[in-house]
Amino acid sequence: MRELSGRLLTALISCLILAAVFGYVASSISSGSIVRFDSAIIDVVQGREAPGLTEVMKVFTTIGSTTTVLIFSLITLGLLLYFRQKALTILFVIVIGGTGILNLVLKLFFQRARPDLHRLVEISGYSFPSGHTMMATSLYVILAFILWRNIRNAGRILIVFVALFMIGMICISRIYLGVHYPSDVVGGITASSFWLLISISVYTLYMERRSESTVSNH
Repeated sequence: MRELSGRLLTALISCLILAAVFGYVASSISSGSIVRFDSAIIDVVQGREAPGLTEVMKVFTTIGSTTTVLIFSLITLGLLLYFRQKALTILFVIVIGGTGILNLVLKLFFQRARPDLHRLVEISGYSFPSGHTMMATSLYVILAFILWRNIRNAGRILIVFVALFMIGMICISRIYLGVHYPSDVVGGITASSFWLLISISVYTLYMERRSESTVSNH
């Protein structure tokens, strides 16, 4: 019980930190003080532009698209249902569905225009926070969480590496292709991480309570 309370306290503090970072970024966008941060990173990322790299970045941004995320999500749901993982199925739906809704609400609230200085692909909609970033973060983290529970030893390290690599490349691709400011990406990571922490913490609490109930009944 003490260990569980400690984990929940850590999750709560982490959520507060993430909310504070998101709030700081949002207020900096509103005041215009984020411009220097955005410009510095854009210069570095877009300064590496090359034909071959552009094609690679387009691939990663496609992987982070709504269509691809939907396909991965449907496959994951099918597997979870096949193996009768009811609780994990509900968690997955809440994480992915909730992330999509949260991103839509935040975009409509802030209504930040996309950058238009050097755009390599055309896209419509608002910029902050990055939808690709939010969905990629939620999808690959929740997949890593699910796999982590069923894989041991070195396999776990590989899972974490792949998840971080995919999230990182999708985030960078959005800046490289000129469709998002770096602050959009930071906002996306913090917002989705906030939702992930809440969802996984509630799931963990539920599973612990159910386990204790099962033990006490026997």
